[in-house]
Amino acid sequence: MRIYLDNAATTPLDAEVIEEMCSVMKNNFGNPSSIHGFGRETKVLIENARKKVAGFLNVSPGEIIFTSGGTEANNTAIYGSIHDLGITHAITSPIEHHAVLHTLENLAHKGKIKLSLVKLHKNGDVDLAHLEELLKSNPRSFVSLMHANNEIGNLLPFKEVSNLCRENNAIFHSDTVQSMAHYPMNLQEMNVDYVTCAAHKFHGPKGVGFLYINSNVKIKPFIHGGAQERNMRGGTENLYGIVGLAKAMEVAYTQMNEHQTHIRGIKNYMITRLKDEIAGVEFNGDSASENSLYTVLNVCFPATENAEMFLFNLDIYGIAASGGSACSSGSNQGSHVLRAVNCDMSRPCVRFSFSKYTTKNEIDYCIEKVKTIYPALIQL
Repeated sequence: MRIYLDNAATTPLDAEVIEEMCSVMKNNFGNPSSIHGFGRETKVLIENARKKVAGFLNVSPGEIIFTSGGTEANNTAIYGSIHDLGITHAITSPIEHHAVLHTLENLAHKGKIKLSLVKLHKNGDVDLAHLEELLKSNPRSFVSLMHANNEIGNLLPFKEVSNLCRENNAIFHSDTVQSMAHYPMNLQEMNVDYVTCAAHKFHGPKGVGFLYINSNVKIKPFIHGGAQERNMRGGTENLYGIVGLAKAMEVAYTQMNEHQTHIRGIKNYMITRLKDEIAGVEFNGDSASENSLYTVLNVCFPATENAEMFLFNLDIYGIAASGGSACSSGSNQGSHVLRAVNCDMSRPCVRFSFSKYTTKNEIDYCIEKVKTIYPALIQL
């Protein structure tokens, strides 16, 4: 039996998305920059996708720039703000995705900016009082704080952060990769300068995403080479990916309430079974709270000298889960997020993440295998 509980890393393609992409692959191959009929056909497909995405977010189509994914979108927002808006100070948190954290650290190392890390509360929430203090001390800062943490599920108090940024003339960027198409987003009301998206987090294709740039913000391209994406990103567009992204977003928005109810039920079911059947289990960050990203549960099991074997044994039983961010796989340093919230790293910490395809039977199988694995690890 194979069980996939690593949906925060990536999600399987939706059948409707596959069908839509395959139709375009079979029937449309023109270069969108070409002026002949073949090119015009594909250009229309891209612009229709842009209008669809913009409609769901209540923004202008011209504010949506398609990218290769969340990492490029984050880098575009960061570099554009630092290079083109005269920003010399940035604020972020120690639990941001490395696409943000490493990029800002690199700019600080090169002397391009001064970087401040906002303090966190014990559960991983941003300390808003400290954020306000940093903003008042450093007017016109670039603030980058993710909407939903990919490892511990904490949700940002978006309106409060946005208001603080506006009061202090700051540029506000939010990595919404984990929350995009899982929550309704009216970006006009959210009052944000940039948000980022990666389609593969909501059953779309890999290698495509977008950056929303508020029309009041004027930055130059991050990637040069052509006039594509309304002069904001050089390079022939990923036609099939863009079409797939828009279709995945349409499916997600159409069925959002149904999917939320199902996934919350799955997550709460797993929390209950873990609490009832495994003594000493705890949950990292806000992941077990009702006020958290409903797709993510970060579980801290009782201490064992063989903690590093936990994921390996789950994989042997066909269960896919994560010990941290998939984008950090191969690193021996462990999760920077769990270290930042002072998690006991001698305890096995596993991120289980769910989708609309996850079933209670799969959770039952997972719990039974965990109950088999854990005593064996203690005895090794």
